[in-house]
Amino acid sequence: MLTRRIIPCLDTRDGRVVKGINFQGLRDAGSPAELAARYEAQGADEIVILDVVATDRGRAHALETVREVRQVLSIPLTVGGGVRAVADAERLLDAGADKVAVNSAACDRPALLTELADRFGVQCIVLAIDAARAAEGWRVFRRSGSEATGRDAVAWAIEGTASGAGEILLTSIDRDGTRSGYDLDLLRAVSDAVTVPVIASGGARTADDFVAAVGAGADAVLAASMFHDGDTTVTAVKQRLAEAGVEVRP
Repeated sequence: MLTRRIIPCLDTRDGRVVKGINFQGLRDAGSPAELAARYEAQGADEIVILDVVATDRGRAHALETVREVRQVLSIPLTVGGGVRAVADAERLLDAGADKVAVNSAACDRPALLTELADRFGVQCIVLAIDAARAAEGWRVFRRSGSEATGRDAVAWAIEGTASGAGEILLTSIDRDGTRSGYDLDLLRAVSDAVTVPVIASGGARTADDFVAAVGAGADAVLAASMFHDGDTTVTAVKQRLAEAGVEVRP
């Protein structure tokens, strides 16, 4: 049986963790290094850091934040935001990231995924897909959900993995921060279409939502608000998954 991963997410802006609803109304949620250390102590399998303003400001990810988190962290670290070229990814990896996540730049130029995979290996490249429901299916958005791309989410997942992404971070814009549960239809559609691991993101409220996400095909489940606000812990989520018969790491 495959072991499922629990991944707290740190959305960062100017060196602080922030959280909003539907990618809007960002509020301060704490120190990236402090939160990362806390979640590792609770049993987190990985940490994801996404600089939510790097792309909009036309700059690279804040490397100092990555270095500070890496100093307190021994588990895998994925970092995204502002990755436009191989050199951007190299700087993040040098700062302590184990994997890099790419979103807007890959939408603009899918060949970037191939370039990154050729340089660092597919296991290092995560395609971040922010998707919202449309009249038919789901559409992909870029720049922190502010710009529609016209791409179909399932088709983009297939193209992105064929281009070199070794994992997909799939976020439902509709569910982000709402605590209304993951978009299981979206998750199922993408998971069924690709052979790489899919990380479910957007909408978790309780540990049962994690169980449902795994049932819909998630290889890993990511959450932010419910952990940042202290509603539950990684430890408690893993206990619930184990009770439901889901294999998790100790």
